[in-house]
Amino acid sequence: MEILKQRILKDGVVKEGNVLKVDKFLNHQMDVKLFNDIGEEFAKRFAGTGVNKILTIESSGIGIACIAAQHFNNCPVIFAKKTLSKNLDGEMFVTQVKSYTKGVTYDVMVSEKYLGKGDKVLIIDDFLANGCALMGLIDIVKQSGAELAGAGIVIEKGFQVGGKTIRDMGVKLESLAIVDSMDNGTITFRD
Repeated sequence: MEILKQRILKDGVVKEGNVLKVDKFLNHQMDVKLFNDIGEEFAKRFAGTGVNKILTIESSGIGIACIAAQHFNNCPVIFAKKTLSKNLDGEMFVTQVKSYTKGVTYDVMVSEKYLGKGDKVLIIDDFLANGCALMGLIDIVKQSGAELAGAGIVIEKGFQVGGKTIRDMGVKLESLAIVDSMDNGTITFRD
C-alpha cells in the first residue's frame, strides 16, 4: 500500500533495538483518513471470506479495527483485554501474549459471549514482529470454535520471524507494508 509506505518514510522514526516509532499517525495520534484507506484495503484483500467479526488486541489495534469494520458491513469489533476489570464477567477465553515493545507477558482475554461457532473472524493489528500477539489472538479464535478468515497487519517487520511463522501455519496473512530492514535508520520495504 503505497500511501502507507510513504507515510512511514515521512513520519516514521527508527529507534534503537529495531523499534519503528509511528506514533505521529498510527498508534498515539491517529490519522483517521489513513485508517479509512487501510480499512478499505483490508476489505479488498479479504473480500469474499465472509468476515462477520473483527478481533484485535488493546490498545493500538482498536482504532484501526473500528474504522476497518465499516468496510465489512459494520461488523462488530472485539478487542482482547490485557487486564481483568470489574466490567468483565462470565467465562473468558484466555491466552498469554508477550509484548515485543514492552517486554511484558500479558494474560489477554475475550468474553465467551462475543465469539463462538458460526463466526468468521478477521484479526487486525498495527504491527507484526515476532508474532506473539497474533499467535495469542489465533489461539483465542481456536478456543472459541470460530473460523479464522485471516489476519490483516498494517506494518510487518519482515526481518523478524512472526510473518514466516504465521504463514507457515497456513493462515491468510495480509500485511500492508512489510519493512525489510531499518539499517542505519533507513527504512526499506519488500515489494
